[in-house]
Amino acid sequence: MVRDSLAAGVPSAGVGCAIARQALGRLANERGGSPFDADSLTEDYELGLSLAERGRNGTFIRCHDCETGELIAVHAHFPATLSEAVRQKTRWIAGIALYGWERLGWHAGAADFWMRVRDRSAILAAMVLLAAYLAAILGFGLLVVTSTTTYAFPPMPPVLSYVLTVNLGLLLWRLTIRAGFTAVGYGWREGLRAIPRAIISNIIAMMAARRALTGYIFAQRDRPPTWDKTHHIFPDAAAPQ
Repeated sequence: MVRDSLAAGVPSAGVGCAIARQALGRLANERGGSPFDADSLTEDYELGLSLAERGRNGTFIRCHDCETGELIAVHAHFPATLSEAVRQKTRWIAGIALYGWERLGWHAGAADFWMRVRDRSAILAAMVLLAAYLAAILGFGLLVVTSTTTYAFPPMPPVLSYVLTVNLGLLLWRLTIRAGFTAVGYGWREGLRAIPRAIISNIIAMMAARRALTGYIFAQRDRPPTWDKTHHIFPDAAAPQ
């Protein structure tokens, strides 16, 4: 929705999408008859941006079924095990943040450039997350020391105190938005569960970033990247018959 409002390219990643036949045909002509690139790890993501680069506008549509009132969307459960979740996230990070950089480059428009910076910051974000969790553990250890001994640490510099306060406020805001939007779609119970799940998501992101970066560094450049497909479970298939 933000990309749409900024007139940036809208990727078709993970959603149901409709593409004009003429636009798809022109893309196919450029690619030797096939509009979809089998060598891409995240072809759906690249497809929307490729069309945008050719002047084909994309838009994000949010609508409800006129009879049931339910939101019209593609439903699929994210992998439920840690190993499968890391594999899925690894493919996304590698395809968007690493190979996407090679394949798509950068766009001249300010909005598109900024969005691609955000898309490709996953590796850096994982490093920051790791440092933050280590700092939190260290801070907790220091708190235990100061509360159980007579040792007193020097006072915190005002600038650091201000930065930490602002950061805490932004974290609370982010968790509130996360819980609120989840509650709108799935109920208040899932909204509350979305808060502790943020930690699990961060752990998966850090593990996937390490795996994606390692695979990218040691990949053979004369061969297309390996497609590490994960098993998807859809709600209708998971429901008891």
